[in-house]
Amino acid sequence: VQLQASGGGLVQFGGSLSLSCAASGRISSINIMGWYRQAPGKQRESVVLMTSSGTTTYADSVKGRFTISRDNAKNTEYLQMNSLKPEDTAVYYCYMNIRTTTGGPSFNFWGQGTQVTVSS
Repeated sequence: VQLQASGGGLVQFGGSLSLSCAASGRISSINIMGWYRQAPGKQRESVVLMTSSGTTTYADSVKGRFTISRDNAKNTEYLQMNSLKPEDTAVYYCYMNIRTTTGGPSFNFWGQGTQVTVSS
């Protein structure tokens, strides 16, 4: 299984960006989708997680500004980021917990990371 992230880039304060992440390979089911980010000199932190039933958990810092969505048919997740702030600047990583065989164990997979830079 591979996760391929796209999107990101440079945007001004208050602007918007969208990220996407597509999973490919042997996929039976996707239990959890989500996004993490890591700013320079800081630990990687969870931005948002979404279960297969649609339950979402957002970091307090992005609530009301970021929205996760998914396309199950395409095994793809999206992150719409609005009202961006300089403190949102980080490398964003997509994450999925995937079951590769029916009834088998699930595994964690990560995308390659994409840079989001918000200028003030």
